[in-house]
Amino acid sequence: MRRLTHGSKLVVASHNPGKVWEINQLLAPYGLNAISAGDLNLSEPEETETTFAGNARLKALAAAEGSGLPSLADDSGLEVDCLDGAPGIYSARWAGPGKDFGIAMKKVADEISVRNGWGPPHPKANFISVLCLAWPDGETQIFEGKVFGHLVWPARGGNGFGYDPMFVADGESKTFGEMEPAEKYAISHRTRAFAVFQAAMLDHLKCDNAGDGSTDARDLAAFSAAAASLSTRVEVASFVERLKADLEAKESQWANTTLADYLDALAARLNDAPATDEPAWRQLAKAMLAASQNGR
Repeated sequence: MRRLTHGSKLVVASHNPGKVWEINQLLAPYGLNAISAGDLNLSEPEETETTFAGNARLKALAAAEGSGLPSLADDSGLEVDCLDGAPGIYSARWAGPGKDFGIAMKKVADEISVRNGWGPPHPKANFISVLCLAWPDGETQIFEGKVFGHLVWPARGGNGFGYDPMFVADGESKTFGEMEPAEKYAISHRTRAFAVFQAAMLDHLKCDNAGDGSTDARDLAAFSAAAASLSTRVEVASFVERLKADLEAKESQWANTTLADYLDALAARLNDAPATDEPAWRQLAKAMLAASQNGR
């Protein structure tokens, strides 16, 4: 079996900032130089397959062929038992063209109300992640992970992304949206799929976790991923709390630390922002992050 080597360049075949950031956190300790398909300006192929594995393979092959590098793609989603597995491979499409998962979660909740009701018991569901590693010559390998649990409504929490605020994993009391990132990643579907990928492709590489948590630098990649993925008022409130904590801990790394300077920079970012169909909350979060990094 062909394997990756230390220092290999690997394309993460996704334009979803939250997903790219999450996969990069898993890859970094193995010395892999990961870059996203978005950073390479690779177009996203239309997801025409009928399975998660088929769509993951399609995306990975498109990125591998377009970049000339090995590429890792993920296709993941929410499967609800009483909805016959929906939204399934259409999980992202239920969020509409603006990828507003507030809309998607409400649609899931409404469908459950009509077809099943909210119990008790709570409607059972699972998240699934299928990873595909593709090489430029067309060789592919598939790795799968699932996490089982139930759904709650109204949604709870502002962390994570997608359907996280309405999903409670078996044995847990908090939704993925209420968990801190480390709690979620310890049990997530993507982490479980990555464990299978790791055993097959990375176990021969030295895993260096020495730097985990030791840096005093702002984790701007994590903030950017969060800002680009949120959809609801509650998620923005959580994002603001995280920005506040970041300011208290790392004030010297902020460009604007007085209220007047920060609001000036925020107004400038909002005035300069291009027109977009993104949810307004997401646009605001991006502007708030930018105002912490740059002066007017």
